[in-house]
Amino acid sequence: MASMKARDTARTRTLQGIKAAMLLLKTQEGRVTDPTDDDYLKAMQKLAKQRKDSIEIFEAQNRKDLADKEKEELAVLEEYLPEQMGEDEIRVVLQRIIAETGATSAAHTGKVMPVAMKELGGKADGKAISAVLKTLLQ
Repeated sequence: MASMKARDTARTRTLQGIKAAMLLLKTQEGRVTDPTDDDYLKAMQKLAKQRKDSIEIFEAQNRKDLADKEKEELAVLEEYLPEQMGEDEIRVVLQRIIAETGATSAAHTGKVMPVAMKELGGKADGKAISAVLKTLLQ
């Protein structure tokens, strides 16, 4: 591995974590077929989400050292993930989905979110989608 030779510990640590996650996905109990590209993408997104959650927790606990470590790993993970949509792009897609589903209030969030997650999955974070949806369905 080039990162090992370059003594890039953050990259090496992250790539080893990715490799382990992919191996676990492939050897998952009950799996009869090989994982799809979508399965691998979801696994990578899960790793990124875990890093983001850890960063929030460590920053709340004033553990800058641990938060920095997680940020380094998140930066490496994001190199392998699709470009994330901005708030304006999410808003446009959500407005179309709201119109299609006929949602009119926050009570209809349950109708919109599954459609939005299916369409925007991999392109936008669930928290970002939820936040924009909350502003649209007030």
